[in-house]
Amino acid sequence: SQYSAVDTNPLSVYIMQPIWNTIIKIVPLWIAPNLLTFSGFIMVLVNYFLLSFYDWDYTASGTSPGLIPTWVWLFSAFTTFCAYALDSIDGKHARRTQSSTPLGELFDHGLDSWATSIFVLSFFSVCSRDNGKSGISVYTMYMYLSIILLNFMCSHWEKYNTGVLFLPWGYDISQVVLIAAYLLTGAVGVEVWQKPFLFGYYITDALVGMLIGFSLLLSLPQTLYNIHRAHIKKTLKNDSLYEGLLPLVSPLLLFILLTVWVVFSPGNILVKQPRLFLWMVGVAFSSVICKVIICQMSSTQPELLHWFLFPLALVVYAAISGLLGWTEEAVLALLTAGVTAAHVHYGVCVGRQLSEHLNIYIFSLKKRGRE
Repeated sequence: SQYSAVDTNPLSVYIMQPIWNTIIKIVPLWIAPNLLTFSGFIMVLVNYFLLSFYDWDYTASGTSPGLIPTWVWLFSAFTTFCAYALDSIDGKHARRTQSSTPLGELFDHGLDSWATSIFVLSFFSVCSRDNGKSGISVYTMYMYLSIILLNFMCSHWEKYNTGVLFLPWGYDISQVVLIAAYLLTGAVGVEVWQKPFLFGYYITDALVGMLIGFSLLLSLPQTLYNIHRAHIKKTLKNDSLYEGLLPLVSPLLLFILLTVWVVFSPGNILVKQPRLFLWMVGVAFSSVICKVIICQMSSTQPELLHWFLFPLALVVYAAISGLLGWTEEAVLALLTAGVTAAHVHYGVCVGRQLSEHLNIYIFSLKKRGRE
């Protein structure tokens, strides 16, 4: 299917696009677009693991002065900007080098579906978890992450039904806010997040409020409106309501199961292991949404239930019924390692199959010789 995306965000159209159009000119023509996409993702990962090293349990910024060195915040701003830039120019570069392929589209959106959660998890190191004075609770973190991932899901569900990816406004705004937050923290220290700045509210409260506002007032209504418009114009991809709603079943069941675990965990799993748990949420979500992206690109019907829902349901049942007892954290660690390995394996396999099928290399513009 032909890739089509619509971007109506003024920040993107008037400010960011001219910047990307300038940056793209310095990228050598022999570099494969997927290499740009992948480099951006690696930067997101490096930044995340660096912050994890200094701040495993999200408490480092709650102390004053913070325990994370200034250079780490500046490095975070730098890697976030680079990842944002690379993610914004990979498509332009593909058109420049006339190497746009379904593999590139899948690679881009697939990595985005994973990077989305990693951006959020890195940002939590800035505001730190609730210590009674400042910070946000781990439950707020879980809610925040869920809303952002459900937003991401909406735009791909919309593309599955309309064939057009309407780029959510929140994306550019969130990237700019992230970079600004890292620069601010690097410049004045974590103290800026620990003092109320307006009417007794903290900056983090404002950001959480903005996020929920954007989702409920902009993204969701926009998605429903675009699908409704396609329905009236009779350009919907799927005739039946069942087929149209099918991609939502697995992600929603995933969030229901995860929320049940969070709320009813006897060992308070989210409080004990927020980093592991939230990472697992992000990977599981990406794994589910990648299937939807592939179905939408190949015009096939997604399966009703994603495979990960079965082991997850078992673990959640065992945890909340008290069967796991003191092993709950160890089982979470195993589950997290398992779903991460499975997701990477799936990505590698799909990438190799597509590159063979389309007779191209993933990270090179050289043509494959016909076997």
